Amino acid sequence: MYKTTVKIGGMACGMCEAHINDAIRNAFEIKKISTSHSKGESVIISGEKPDIEKLKETISAAGYDFISAESEKYEKKGFLSGIFGG
Repeated sequence: MYKTTVKIGGMACGMCEAHINDAIRNAFEIKKISTSHSKGESVIISGEKPDIEKLKETISAAGYDFISAESEKYEKKGFLSGIFGG
């Protein structure tokens, strides 16, 4: 799995967050997305590393400014992983 952090400009409210979430969900197969207008970013969890150029096009088409994107390997942390080391 991958965690991709996308920096986005032009978001001003919760509706902007929802708009970005919907646009990305419609363009990519993702597990989870969390967007914050105050941080100016979306964090995407997906099985495959997303195509950065397609992300840029998707965000621009939604009316926002793509600033940057960075992907890294992601390992889901279980609820009891800290207790049992798993």
